[in-house]
Amino acid sequence: MVGLMHLYSALLQIPGVDSPDMTITEQMYFVWDEMGFMRWPLGACLLLGIIVIIWKFFDLMAKSGRTKKILGEVNQLLSEHKVDEAMEVCRESDSPAANILFAGLERRNEGTDRVMKAIENQGLLELSKLEKGLVVLATLMNVAPLLGFLGTVIGMIIAFQAIEVAGEVEATLVAGGIKVALLTTASGLAIAIPVSIAHNYFVSRIDSLVIDMEESAQKMIDTLHAMEGGRAA
Repeated sequence: MVGLMHLYSALLQIPGVDSPDMTITEQMYFVWDEMGFMRWPLGACLLLGIIVIIWKFFDLMAKSGRTKKILGEVNQLLSEHKVDEAMEVCRESDSPAANILFAGLERRNEGTDRVMKAIENQGLLELSKLEKGLVVLATLMNVAPLLGFLGTVIGMIIAFQAIEVAGEVEATLVAGGIKVALLTTASGLAIAIPVSIAHNYFVSRIDSLVIDMEESAQKMIDTLHAMEGGRAA
């Protein structure tokens, strides 16, 4: 909504366009009133997007910090062949990486194939947890512009109804409907653009975490395989 206010303010700077002396807050109230009943679904999309983005940002920040810490500790312990200590560290942590590594270490005596299968299964579960909330953002990316376009259609219907009732075409008759059409379209796009940016950012952060966990899991498998080969020898 703030971005829409900046866009509206910029449009008011065009030569020939009247620039009412209003503050940002007053402009927000003005645009909110002018959007008609479409302001409610668009406002709901904006509020939901803000809540999910803030929650997901801090959630990924916390999980990223715990993941880097646990991967460093476990890699160090495994390099020293301290498997039991590594399992204990994983058991005490609730990070995605700890759950994945613990699932593999728990089956270290069942062969490398069982370890890899356990890691893959647990990895799918942890990935679904990491991607929690992204479906909401992806839905808002699609729904917000569609609601804006719906408002555009409704605004044009209002404009043509005014022409039909009056029996003639005058700018003042259609201005209200056209204003609703333009404001709802701009609002839908103003909501969808930052939500799309946030969604792509979260996807990249999750991909980075997954790569780190895959590398650590591969190191663990190699270490366990080497230890198994040493015992066999």
